[in-house]
Amino acid sequence: MRDLQKPTKVHPRLPHPALAEADWADCYQLRIKNPDLTAMDAARLVLGHFPRWVRVLMAIRNTIVAPFGIKSSAAHSPTEMEMVGVFPVVSQSVHQVVLGFDDRHLDFRAVIDVRNDGGEKLVGVMTLVRRKNLFGKLYLPAIIPFHKLITLALINNLNR
Repeated sequence: MRDLQKPTKVHPRLPHPALAEADWADCYQLRIKNPDLTAMDAARLVLGHFPRWVRVLMAIRNTIVAPFGIKSSAAHSPTEMEMVGVFPVVSQSVHQVVLGFDDRHLDFRAVIDVRNDGGEKLVGVMTLVRRKNLFGKLYLPAIIPFHKLITLALINNLNR
C-alpha cells in the first residue's frame, strides 16, 4: 500500500505578488516523492480534472450566481491564453504557476509552487482573492466551506 501524504494548511502572507490587492488567502502544502515534478505538472494534476461531484457543485454555483451577472468559470477561457482545466495561466516558471481571472465581484488567483525539499517536492497550492464589492464580500464566506472541500480533494490528485 502506498504511503499517502495529507495536505497541511499553512498561513499565507499578504500582500502576495500574484495579486497584490488580495484581502483573503489560504494555502495548503503537500510533500510528494516525485523529484521531476514541475509547477506546471503539479498545476495540471491539481486543476486539470475535477471529480464529478465538483463539476456538479460548480454547475449549481453557476446557476445561482448567473442572475447577478457573475460569469461561469468557462466564460473566463480566453482562446489566446494557455489553460489548465478552466483556468487561464497568468504566469509560469519551472517553480511556480499562477492561474486566475478577474470578475465583477472579485479577482481570483491560484498559485501552485513547487520546491525541492530533501529529495522530495513540497507543493504549495495557494488561493488569493480580492473582493471588489458587497457581493464579493458576501459571496466569499458563503463558498469558503465548499472551497476547502474542493481544494483538499484536488490537492490529493498529487498522491496519484
